[in-house]
Amino acid sequence: MNVRNALLAAVALLALAPLAHAAGSYVLDPAKSTLSFHFVQAGAQSEGRFSKFDVKLALPENDPASGRLDVTVQVASVDTKDKERDGILRGADLFAVDRFPTARFTASKIESKGSDRYEATGKLTIRDVTRDVTIPFTFRSADGAGQMSGEFVIKRLQFGVGQGEWKSTEWVGDDVKVSFNLRLVPEKTAS
Repeated sequence: MNVRNALLAAVALLALAPLAHAAGSYVLDPAKSTLSFHFVQAGAQSEGRFSKFDVKLALPENDPASGRLDVTVQVASVDTKDKERDGILRGADLFAVDRFPTARFTASKIESKGSDRYEATGKLTIRDVTRDVTIPFTFRSADGAGQMSGEFVIKRLQFGVGQGEWKSTEWVGDDVKVSFNLRLVPEKTAS
């Protein structure tokens, strides 16, 4: 009887091992998530969003420093509610989506700042230009899902977003505030 119980316990542990590995691993719920940006155009505040992006977060509760964050944005999904402006943004002088279809952030370090606050430090790549960026965010989990939100500012010209006449900051400011509010759900492990 003891051997049988030990064997059953071993099988149960093996079956649960993938679930334990996935603890703290989340993927995006796109229907309940937003990724937006805010900028100044002709002296007025403007905003847009990206409708197609992917987020993977591994944030072990007891060891956030071993966490990972990977964000990929399909830049052609830009939407400012102005078709003409969206076409210009997708064009060669700004996002150049034909040559650079994605922007990506990959964190090399996640640091807990206490009270559900974190900082992810890593590489942001836009238009094949990569820069170090630190992104502050909050993360709360309840009922197995997570809510992640934050904002940070980049300088668009440091990433080459602005060639030709768009290199000037006379019409479009250099600072771009990126905001996100993401619903993350547990990553399912392959069986």
